[in-house]
Amino acid sequence: MSSRRTTAIAGSLVATSFSAVMIFSFTASADDQGPGSKGGKVIDEAPAGVKLTTELPEKISVDNSSQKTGITATVKNEGTKDSGKIQLLVVGFDGLTVKNVEGCSAIDEAALPEGSNSGFACPLDNLPAGGSKSYAVDATFDVRKEGKICLPVQTGDGKKTYWQQGPVPFGTTNPSPDAPATPLLLGTDNKPVAPGADELPKTGLARDVLPLGAAGAALLMVGAAGLWWSQLRRTPQG
Repeated sequence: MSSRRTTAIAGSLVATSFSAVMIFSFTASADDQGPGSKGGKVIDEAPAGVKLTTELPEKISVDNSSQKTGITATVKNEGTKDSGKIQLLVVGFDGLTVKNVEGCSAIDEAALPEGSNSGFACPLDNLPAGGSKSYAVDATFDVRKEGKICLPVQTGDGKKTYWQQGPVPFGTTNPSPDAPATPLLLGTDNKPVAPGADELPKTGLARDVLPLGAAGAALLMVGAAGLWWSQLRRTPQG
């Protein structure tokens, strides 16, 4: 077991900052920009003329022998003005583990958000008005578990989150353990292929509201609508 304490992010970690922001528990809403933006919502107001969103594929396929899958994560600026410096975070939870994101930097394991198992930071100097940037995400998905992905879009310094998609699940309600691959749908809670000891327990609010953020601050609950969240370092017990 490991204890958690607040610390500063060491210089050897990813050179992006993760600051305390608000994360809400939500499903698809009026803020969603289409089927691939399921579970997305504006958090902090972007500068006038900037409208940032993200998009995930509606369907992915998991190789049942290797557990490998590919996901395309896209960030868009649907506004009329350039975004300036921003960063896209790609974070995996539960049975979905992000192995690599093309052109991005891995977040050190010790600096991962509470409840996550993997994450990458993708800095962008600027996203022009009407422009988009797609990233190839290599991942694995353990079909014996549930699995979620989260795509926050932050300012370059991480102090504000303009948009957050997720944590949104991929899953299937019709598992096929003997098939060569398992198709998973965005926004679908996974029904594990082999439920039992390996299946993650369902824990209500904690399944949908998960911390993402900066080292050096403690997790604080703010009412029933959402949570202030911050990065918690994992430190082995001495």
